[in-house]
Amino acid sequence: MSAVLYDVPGPKARRRNRGLGGVGTLVLLGVVGFVAYRFAVTGQFDGAKWEFLEFKAIQLLLLDALLNTLTAFAVAAVLALLFGAVFAAGRLSNHTWISRPATVVVEFFRAVPLLVLIFILYFGVSKSLGIEISTFWAVVLGLMLYNGSVLAEVFRAGVDSLPRGQSEAAYGLGMRKTQVMTSVLLPQALRAMLPTIVSQLVVVLKDTALGYLILYPELLYQARFLGGQGQLGSPILQVAIVIAVIYIAMCLLLSALANLLERRSRRSAKTGPTDTTATPDAETDLTNI
Repeated sequence: MSAVLYDVPGPKARRRNRGLGGVGTLVLLGVVGFVAYRFAVTGQFDGAKWEFLEFKAIQLLLLDALLNTLTAFAVAAVLALLFGAVFAAGRLSNHTWISRPATVVVEFFRAVPLLVLIFILYFGVSKSLGIEISTFWAVVLGLMLYNGSVLAEVFRAGVDSLPRGQSEAAYGLGMRKTQVMTSVLLPQALRAMLPTIVSQLVVVLKDTALGYLILYPELLYQARFLGGQGQLGSPILQVAIVIAVIYIAMCLLLSALANLLERRSRRSAKTGPTDTTATPDAETDLTNI
């Protein structure tokens, strides 16, 4: 079965889809060309408007902002994956005293907007309760709680999507639930979940930009700072283009890494262990039967 929720397109539908795709591509290229033309007409590509990139201090400022963004992303991504794995295991538990609290936690943090979580951690917990939380940890913990809850649902759904017969066969062999999960279900589920996990990690990377609202010095914060500098000509559009290119490059690199890992996992899945129990003499005897 190649499709479940829709009919496989026939020759006419495929030609129509190709035509619509071509028209959509031409429209998109036209919009991009018009925007580039307006940029050129209004002098946005003039060298004088991009001279701020030649200053070493600005280059170091952007590099420091990039490192802050990558640091927040790396820590939040690791913590979100751990959070998701722990609470997915809790939701999959057969003990209600574990699964129900895990479900409440996951559903609660999925429902609360990320920006609200960051504000609660920085202004509510830090300012009202007297627990000092830096801007870095307010951003990281907010990203962990929200995206970790989403990843918990991704992990749970990935495990539940596998045929039940596999776990039943493993239990029939005398394996414990931990062994079934780690040796049978998770290796298969991870291959199916990898695209969704990468998509959520891309969301984590882009959501680090919300840190500028609490003055965390990441890329967007420094972009707003540089774009408002009158002595540089207030190059808000040029800075925005530079920051956008940096974010696009980071997301593409993350997607390329995920594709590489997916290809390797598929290759390792196809090249399983070979059966070497049969001897040449046994094969010869079988052919003579």
